[in-house]
Amino acid sequence: MTGITPQDWKHYELLDCGGFEKLERFASVVLRRPEPQALWNKKLSESEWDKIADITFKQKGSHGGEWQKKNPNLRDKWKLDYDSENISLKFNLSLTAFKHVGIFPEQAANWEYIFENISKIKNSTPRFLNLFAYTGGASLAAKCAGADVTHVDSVRQVLGWSRENMESSGLKDIRWVLEDAMKFVKREAKRGNLYDGIILDPPAYGIGANGERWQLEQNINELLMEVSKILSEKHFLILNVYSLGLSSMIIENLLQSNFNVAQNLECSELYLQSQTKIKLPLGIIARYSWL
Repeated sequence: MTGITPQDWKHYELLDCGGFEKLERFASVVLRRPEPQALWNKKLSESEWDKIADITFKQKGSHGGEWQKKNPNLRDKWKLDYDSENISLKFNLSLTAFKHVGIFPEQAANWEYIFENISKIKNSTPRFLNLFAYTGGASLAAKCAGADVTHVDSVRQVLGWSRENMESSGLKDIRWVLEDAMKFVKREAKRGNLYDGIILDPPAYGIGANGERWQLEQNINELLMEVSKILSEKHFLILNVYSLGLSSMIIENLLQSNFNVAQNLECSELYLQSQTKIKLPLGIIARYSWL
């Protein structure tokens, strides 16, 4: 089974996964947290997991939990670097009540794709749009490549977090938009605003800035129809979905029906490779470029 995964990220490692958990190293901190896709057995023993993990997330009910530290002096916030041949970024990580820490490491594969495609646009400043943008890794990669970047998310706290990442990375002038993604795209279409690159990473469920309800299966086709109206003639597009209810064939059909898809369309699984040689799938990815 083929797929797409980040390459050579020395400051992050997926150490092992299985038993509905994953064991990860973020810089010098090793986290143990739930992972619903890890249905198989762990390669490392339970005692090895306990020994390696610095902080463990304990689920409390279905919507949250708490972090338990092996050493109480460990900080709740720390930094993580991403350095490649083209991109140098710094992320501010933080323990949240929902098992997240402020970054999805598998998305580094898209950061390189974004940089590569934006760098192909020579005669004007490329315009890049990040929808459901979270803490902004894609936005930062696009800015590194010299794009005019618009970053859209419906959570004010997340926008502030993204701004901190921008400043820590030595970047500036990203346009921050606190709004529901569907409303923003429809407004841009009415204004005739076009983008040379767009990434969408929609959640399975969500609530917009003004209480708008989002459900992936019900809303994704309409959103893609609207997105097709704001793409320039020569463009690139990335769509990530993390939902057990969708398949790569469904995603491919959605793109084929809504866009003038290039022959280099990739539709595959995004995954992380563990140090124990297991591939952890983390959603479906579809992307293509006319550049």
